[in-house]
Amino acid sequence: MILISHRGNINGRIEKTENKPDYIDDAIKLGYEVEVDIWVIKDLFYLGHDKPQYSISLNWLSQRKDKLWIHCKNIESIERFNILNENYNYFWHQEDTLTLTSKGYIWAYPGKQPINHSIAVIPELFMDNIDSCLGVCSDYIQNFK
Repeated sequence: MILISHRGNINGRIEKTENKPDYIDDAIKLGYEVEVDIWVIKDLFYLGHDKPQYSISLNWLSQRKDKLWIHCKNIESIERFNILNENYNYFWHQEDTLTLTSKGYIWAYPGKQPINHSIAVIPELFMDNIDSCLGVCSDYIQNFK
């Protein structure tokens, strides 16, 4: 099963550290992949959920691209990743039942399981059945080991 830390969280949501580059790196060092929220503004990259907060470089993203699930938060970000063509795994969604990532994974909104071979996002919110899932993205990802 693919284990994805939601914004770097491992054992519960910690809003003040979510999407911080060091926090993401800590989750990766523990062996998890990480869903991150990315904004692109005037060709610069930022991490942050509700707004761009932490400036990062394209090099930072490139060094971690095999471990990141990139949630594009504005139109500029999805446009930029679409032209980069460097095998990033990115997607856009809001409250859709599901979306497909650029690598063809089914990313399913919380409460919509079971969906075969999908990534269950925050399944603990609705006690989703994840038996047929390919992976999980959670604030409590260590509980799914």
